[in-house]
Amino acid sequence: MFNRALPSVAALTTPKGAGVAAAAIVALAALGTVLSPTRDAAVAQSSAPPAVDVSKSFSTDQRKAIEQVVREYLLAHPEILVEVSKELEQRQQAQLAANQQKLIVEKKASIFRAPTDFVFGNPNGNITVVEFFDYNCGWCKRAVDELVKLTKTDPNIRVVMKELPIFGENSAFAAKAAMASIAQGKYWDFHVALMKERQVTKDNTLKIAEKVGIDVARLKRDMENPAIEAALAVNHELAQGLGIEGTPGFIVDSRVNVGFLPADGLKQMIAEIRKAGCQVC
Repeated sequence: MFNRALPSVAALTTPKGAGVAAAAIVALAALGTVLSPTRDAAVAQSSAPPAVDVSKSFSTDQRKAIEQVVREYLLAHPEILVEVSKELEQRQQAQLAANQQKLIVEKKASIFRAPTDFVFGNPNGNITVVEFFDYNCGWCKRAVDELVKLTKTDPNIRVVMKELPIFGENSAFAAKAAMASIAQGKYWDFHVALMKERQVTKDNTLKIAEKVGIDVARLKRDMENPAIEAALAVNHELAQGLGIEGTPGFIVDSRVNVGFLPADGLKQMIAEIRKAGCQVC
């Protein structure tokens, strides 16, 4: 049963309300198509129904009469708008999931095996968790401990750290420094130390690097490697294509979760995927 709490007229001016109104308009258009007196003959000769210009199918008086009938019906049964809006949202979510799966399969090498990404947990694990993150993201800071818990309780998990700096120049600088630190074998210590910092800046990024034993002069040189800039561009492109507009964002096999997930939530996703069978893992 759908929710009987119906939207007010004012609510239709909100983004969500606009979606409800749009659904009603689509319903009206569909009704006009169904009632078109010129459509039957064309449909009989084609398996693909031709588009019908409703404005030419009815006279002005006929259109007004149809609109009045539909209006009266919707006023008498406004819950239909909620039902239509819900159905539209479900279809959009299903289409998004299908698009995400397609992109993950097409770009699986860039997502799961990019040479510029750091991997922790079991490098040969039978399922991979990919995290898109930013060093100035509060929820990403919380995710560090959750990922550690996950790898400690499941020895077959491989975790890919996907840098996605979205909070400005300081985040981009920290991401480049972290990726460059892989060459010195100090990424994880550096990553954890950066995540413990409340606000990461260009200045304290280098100070933290020095504290964890990184050769800062070498780090600065390695940060200029064009491969790092190119990898960050790919990460942003992947995130956009997958609908990851904020951080953190997780990929587990062919499924995408936008937003923070505790270890238990990740475990549940992993269990479901293992039960159903991996598509890319």
